[in-house]
Amino acid sequence: MLRVDGLRLQRGERVILDGVSLEIGRGELVAVMGPSGSGKTTILRAAAGLEVFQSGRIDVDGVALAGGGPIPAPVLRELRRKVGMVFQFHCLFEHLSAIQNVCLAPVHAHHVAPADARARGLELLRAFGVEHRAAALPRQLSGGECQRVAIARALAVDPPVLLMDEPTASLDPERRNELGALLQGLQRQQRTLIVSTHDEDFARDFATRILRLRDGIVV
Repeated sequence: MLRVDGLRLQRGERVILDGVSLEIGRGELVAVMGPSGSGKTTILRAAAGLEVFQSGRIDVDGVALAGGGPIPAPVLRELRRKVGMVFQFHCLFEHLSAIQNVCLAPVHAHHVAPADARARGLELLRAFGVEHRAAALPRQLSGGECQRVAIARALAVDPPVLLMDEPTASLDPERRNELGALLQGLQRQQRTLIVSTHDEDFARDFATRILRLRDGIVV
C-alpha cells in the first residue's frame, strides 16, 4: 500500500531524510519511532503530498510521487482519495462544527452532494462515539473528542491509508487504550495505518510492526 524508495528531503542545508526506503502492506498498523528530529513526521507529510522532496519515489496504492518538484495537480487529487492524515494538534477549523469539519473535503474537494456527505459524516461520528457532538465547535470538544472528529474527517472520503502524527501525545492511559482499540477496528477493515509516535507502550501494544528512524534513515 505504501512503498518509499530512496527518499531524500532537505530544508536548506539540513538533511531531514537521507535515502529512506520502506514498504508497508495492506492491513498493517505500523509505528514509526525515533528521537525528535529523526524525520518521523516528515515521512508522513511527504506521503500525504504536503512536503516536496528532492529525490526518490513514493507510491501510495498505485499513485506515484517523484522527487525534484511540486506534485502535479491531477496526481495530488488522486492522492487525496488514497490518504487521510490526522495531525498531532488535530487542526480542526475552529469556526466550523464537528460535522461541518468532516463534510468539508467531500463537498468542496470531491464534489459529493452535501446531503450524502452529511450522512456519511454522521455515520463516521457515530462509529467513533461522538455523533452526539456533531453540532459542537472544536473549542467545545474535549481533546479525545477532537481527535475522533479529526479521524472521522480523515476517513470521510474513505481512503485506504490513514496517517497519524503523535496521536497519543495528549491522551491519558484510558483514552490511549480506546484509541488503540479504535485503530485496530480500522485495521480489521483492511486499512493501512502508519503512526508516528514516541509512545513505546502504545507501539508495543497495538502496532503490527515498528520502524525506527535515526538521523534521517531507517535503522
